[in-house]
Amino acid sequence: MRIVIATDSFKECLTAQEVGQSIQKGIEVEIPDATIDVLPMADGGEGTINALIFATNGKRVELEATDAYGKRRRTYYGVLGDNKTAVIEIAKVVGLETVSKRDPLNATSYGVGELILHALQIGYRKFIIALGGSATNDGGIGMLQALGGKFLDSNGDQVPGIGGALHKIESVDFSEINPLLKECELIVASDVENALCGPNGATYVFGPQKGVKETDLFHLDSGLSHYSNLIENTLGKSVQNTPGAGAAGGLGFGLLVIGGQINSGAKIVADAINLEKYIKTADWVITGEGKSDFQTLYGKVPVYVAKIAKKYGVKTILFSGALGRGYQQLYEYFISCHSISNGPMSLEESIKNANQLLFDSSRNLARLIKHIH
Repeated sequence: MRIVIATDSFKECLTAQEVGQSIQKGIEVEIPDATIDVLPMADGGEGTINALIFATNGKRVELEATDAYGKRRRTYYGVLGDNKTAVIEIAKVVGLETVSKRDPLNATSYGVGELILHALQIGYRKFIIALGGSATNDGGIGMLQALGGKFLDSNGDQVPGIGGALHKIESVDFSEINPLLKECELIVASDVENALCGPNGATYVFGPQKGVKETDLFHLDSGLSHYSNLIENTLGKSVQNTPGAGAAGGLGFGLLVIGGQINSGAKIVADAINLEKYIKTADWVITGEGKSDFQTLYGKVPVYVAKIAKKYGVKTILFSGALGRGYQQLYEYFISCHSISNGPMSLEESIKNANQLLFDSSRNLARLIKHIH
């Protein structure tokens, strides 16, 4: 029997690799002769870099960079096993996970530009940049400043690279943007399809969860509109309404400006780890995520994995930390959907015992599979 385990991380709990290994151990107790492939997945958000490093036998490059509030911090980017592709997960340098406060008006994406520059200087020309979990809402101005872009106020001075200062920009100068960027392939991993501005844009949709006050929404959104119009008029291109431009507080827009191409995060990871090759010869596929509900249908890892399995007639099962509203809609893609909880428990208890809960649930599932296979 061949089983593929391809799950997302369980957010703020276990990495995708840890989830997969816990499920593997449970299955091996009951089906010791099974061939099991653990292929950690991600969709461009938390865990993307680790999933890609693990799957391709890649490595980390550690360095110091600027966090969302201007402080220097230790961080890293990845290099795939091909030793040609640099992987930057923006959450590792300007993400909510790296800061203790939430104030997007004063947050910058400068550190993302520093990571790109570092990789450029080493010699990398292919990038996968994973958007998700950012603490910023600056439209990518900080990143573009780090790469050589100039955004000047009425006095000819560089404006601060923060969301709250975008309305002060009077002119844009890209003449000193790093020329090596023209040699690069910038693959942007994101499953967010929002445009940059407006009621469905970066600020109004994602700003509140980052700490944007309701009274500041219009100020930030209008600043993004002013900033993006200036850039587009300067460069003679229009990208602010491209699906994904609003990802990561507008970092999607900033990357589009310098030639980035936005793609499905789940597809980028799946292609990098050759997921389809493993699934098409499998008997069973097990996938999962921290919480599953109707939103899982919209670009999340489990449904992406299940669609590949369905293409080859392979049965797929979903494990989740919790099943939420509308999870029944997922039956179109999964033989069954399972919460790993074995009784009433708090979120803290569930997180603390996640490894054991996954092991017990997968062992229980393996007993069933063994008898119906």
